[in-house]
Amino acid sequence: PGMLLGETGCGTFKGCNKTLASCLTKDGSAENAPLVPSALPHSLKNEYLFSLLAEERDTLLLGLRYSPTQLHFLFLTEDLAGAWQTRVSFQSLGLVDSQWHTLILAVSQGSFSLTMDCGLPMDIMADVPFPPTLSVRGAQFFIGSRKRTKGLFTGLIRQLVLLPGSDATPRLCPSRNARLTELSIPQVLKRLPEKPEDNEVLKYPYEADMKVTLGSRPPCTKAEGVQFWFDAAQKGLYLCADSQWVSVLTAVPILPSQAKTKLDYVEEHQRLHTNSETLGIEVFNIPGVGLFAATANRKARSAIYKWTDGKFVSYQNIATHQAQSWRHFTIGKKIFLAVANFGPNERGQEFSAIYKWSPRKLKFTLYQKISTHSARDWEAFEVDGEHFLVVANHREGDNHNIDSVVYRWNPSSQLFEANQSIATSGAYDWEFFTVGPYSFLVVANTFNGTSTQVQSHLYIWLVGAFQLFQSFLTFGAADWEVFHIGERVFLAVANSHSYDVQMQAQNDSYVLSSVIYELNVTAQTFVKFQDIPTCSALDWEFFSVGEDHFLVVANSFDGNTFSVNSIIYRWQGYEGFVAVHKLPTFGCRDWEAFNTTSGSYLIYSSAKEPLSRVLKLRTG
Repeated sequence: PGMLLGETGCGTFKGCNKTLASCLTKDGSAENAPLVPSALPHSLKNEYLFSLLAEERDTLLLGLRYSPTQLHFLFLTEDLAGAWQTRVSFQSLGLVDSQWHTLILAVSQGSFSLTMDCGLPMDIMADVPFPPTLSVRGAQFFIGSRKRTKGLFTGLIRQLVLLPGSDATPRLCPSRNARLTELSIPQVLKRLPEKPEDNEVLKYPYEADMKVTLGSRPPCTKAEGVQFWFDAAQKGLYLCADSQWVSVLTAVPILPSQAKTKLDYVEEHQRLHTNSETLGIEVFNIPGVGLFAATANRKARSAIYKWTDGKFVSYQNIATHQAQSWRHFTIGKKIFLAVANFGPNERGQEFSAIYKWSPRKLKFTLYQKISTHSARDWEAFEVDGEHFLVVANHREGDNHNIDSVVYRWNPSSQLFEANQSIATSGAYDWEFFTVGPYSFLVVANTFNGTSTQVQSHLYIWLVGAFQLFQSFLTFGAADWEVFHIGERVFLAVANSHSYDVQMQAQNDSYVLSSVIYELNVTAQTFVKFQDIPTCSALDWEFFSVGEDHFLVVANSFDGNTFSVNSIIYRWQGYEGFVAVHKLPTFGCRDWEAFNTTSGSYLIYSSAKEPLSRVLKLRTG
């Protein structure tokens, strides 16, 4: 039969985070051609869907072949003892049934996963891991064969995709027609000739008369028609069609006059002297009034600054008690700021406070006090039209294993009321996000009284309450950051400290990996995507410049000094996030990204000096 070897759960080649996806659909001819499945003989032996061969040795580097009951993934393994071929086999697929199928092969260093027709994945843990690197220099791809008469594919192939840096599951599944799902194809590619212009019978092997040009933009005229240009600087592949360079991925014409906005460098824009050391910053906008930044200061007063003539200037001071963070939110036309107070007031009482913006006084006034316990963070969110706040209660006395509380806005009393208690261990941060119709809340647990190696938990909203969905082993987790790149959903955790009372001498480290997780929609779970070395990381901030995506980490301490570099990482597709800028910081605690009419900026707070810095992102 014809089959679709598809893009779901596609292979992550660990180390370089590549994804493999192959799609076989109808017949590759006219778009409106009728679907006529071909019959494969049930005595079928092994047939190759594709292979990658070393040119000189004719050695199989990578291959995918199948039989009526099995699908085999083959790859070359080499070490000092020599080279041998490894085969990973998936059983009882039932492919030879005169039907179309979508197959997705996901490859990581130690595991292999196959998804058929958007169903449940079949996972195999291999004794021999996939190689961390695989040189393809001088190698050749063969589609539907292994460069031999034996093993030729006799079905119908429409789409074969090798997809780097992406799990294509959410792009394809769920699907109304899982057997025939496909990645979108730019229309210009569908017009490419499928056989030589002289209409000869295709010779074997058939090589297309195409070339790929590297370097700066070459001319694109009729003479260069159906030629490719790889822009190494932009990591883009373009096709010359109709005298325009067309992106193969997006099918958007790239005109000579168009220049993508890129981050060139970062420069200091303002030194913002604060009332005292600053634990957190919240940047927000009040419509018709302006842009503001609220600083959570360690001592008796926190401050609100207004963006005026290209800089932040002092606007309002508010009494706080070892403030850790601010959270801006709105309910209807009402504008609020909630502060998380870590310390007690003059009477020894622990309260955090909610302030409301007064359009008449043009400042924030006290609205509601809420009893908290060494509060670290507030998160505001909306579920099913109702408004909520959740506080991260860090500890009560010396007890870190206490409840954090979700509060619901009561429209009648116009106040927040306790709605649900959730057990936490040294809670430091909450992050709310949605995926489709589902609402999630994730907590960063830091310390359970004896160890920073604790489970942080992700909760899902079901039947009017948050219920446990997934747990992550974290190390002094201080922050979660959720972000989207296309249809992909990521969670990044900032790990700050690895410490255990029972193993203090052997396990006390501030230099450790923070982790980025990606949502696997098919498996309905977040899986590890990338480890990033950090120095007592306390915050992640995601931002975009033009079409580029970035993460900046707040590195605060390396075990010896608070003067450490915080790092900006750029999204590089299959390479994941790659460090591109080192920013000297001192006790960095929090990052915020914001935009004004004059450009894009970052601001960071220092927990070790009364000075925050505004950085301008210079673009080209």
